[in-house]
Amino acid sequence: MSTSLASTPASPAPSRFGYATGLSCRECGQTYPLGSTHACAECFGPLEVRYDYPKLDRAAIEAGPASIWRYASLLPVPPDVATTPNTEPGWTRLVHAQQLGRELGLRSLWVKDERANPTHSFKDRVVAVALAAAVELGFKVLACPSTGNLANAVAAAAARAGIRSVVLIPSDLEPQKIIATGVYGGTMVPVEGSYDDVNRLASELADDREDWAFVNVNVRPYYAEGSKTIGFEIAEQLGWRLPEQIVVPVASGAQLVKIDKAFRELVSLGLVEDTPYKVFGAQATGCSPVAEAFRQGHDVVQPVRPATIAKSLAIGNPADGPYVLDVVRRTGGVVADVDDDAVVSAMRLLAATEGIFGETAGGVTLGVLRSLLASGQLDPDAETVIINSGDGLKTLDAVAGGLNTSPAIRPTLDAFLAFEASQGGPGGDQPL
Repeated sequence: MSTSLASTPASPAPSRFGYATGLSCRECGQTYPLGSTHACAECFGPLEVRYDYPKLDRAAIEAGPASIWRYASLLPVPPDVATTPNTEPGWTRLVHAQQLGRELGLRSLWVKDERANPTHSFKDRVVAVALAAAVELGFKVLACPSTGNLANAVAAAAARAGIRSVVLIPSDLEPQKIIATGVYGGTMVPVEGSYDDVNRLASELADDREDWAFVNVNVRPYYAEGSKTIGFEIAEQLGWRLPEQIVVPVASGAQLVKIDKAFRELVSLGLVEDTPYKVFGAQATGCSPVAEAFRQGHDVVQPVRPATIAKSLAIGNPADGPYVLDVVRRTGGVVADVDDDAVVSAMRLLAATEGIFGETAGGVTLGVLRSLLASGQLDPDAETVIINSGDGLKTLDAVAGGLNTSPAIRPTLDAFLAFEASQGGPGGDQPL
């Protein structure tokens, strides 16, 4: 499996896709022109974007907009992308999680908090890049199969760009995500079955509808590049350096693979020092095919039927699973999983220590971090970043049970004092 990073002494001129020069197969290396091809005709391997990057310096990037478009020169997008109607995602907070770090015994912990994106998940990044490419390629409809967050992002981005959207979702998706997609006015189609069933239908439709851009199917090479911007931002926000450890949630696996690609590109371009880092993958036990392959020492990821509250990670046949294994093994990391109870516990811990209400995927990531610390597989003295990929308001059902709520009291001082005493306040064992 190979990937190509190119940099030349002279600055090339941008084209209709910026500094992207073509597509190449990650398996056999066969090259193709830029277009809506996403699979190799020779070996059926996945395609990714190749570049001929210009000379870049940190100052030029820092002078860019507070969005993913500060890295437009490193993405397959038109040169004028920042001035066309789009949702302008990115440049989210990198939170120095000192209280959580102390709770876990970590010397330096950071949370890349993706809740501030336009539809409150990292998916806005990948959709923005896919949309720019789709418009340039002449597509008229923006579409996707989705476990929820992607549906939100596609519907919003299409509305902003003034084009039609069609999203396919599993019929048992969280109600919050269904509402947060439908509000944008596009077409939403619930489908019986798992995400993998929905994805198969989308693949058939992508072959049937010539003017539909399925962001994670026929324009997937462009879409996936959007996840690089998470890695770019982390490095820039750390003062142009790489973290020593990073824990990334794994659904399709593309986010983890592209964050690693971002780090390597920054090194190749001389924007950061080439320092070692370890990449760790996080899955929920109810959908952990990549973690299982890692445990067994396999290179092939066996599909599973998902059964977890972490529905945004519930992809039983992850397209980038083998490449996740490559990255994790190359960097000395681990792919691990935690059960749903650990996910909920981690969601509550992140909220209680840092005021960050992450969705179930964030709970998976923090839960795996805790597990790896307990097993000694993650270094507590190494600077560590974890990804909170979305907003907990989208997965309220996961934490609704077991909350410490009390009956309503009358609006009187006596009633409050009685309540306070019952809770161990003044006159009790513990203050409120």
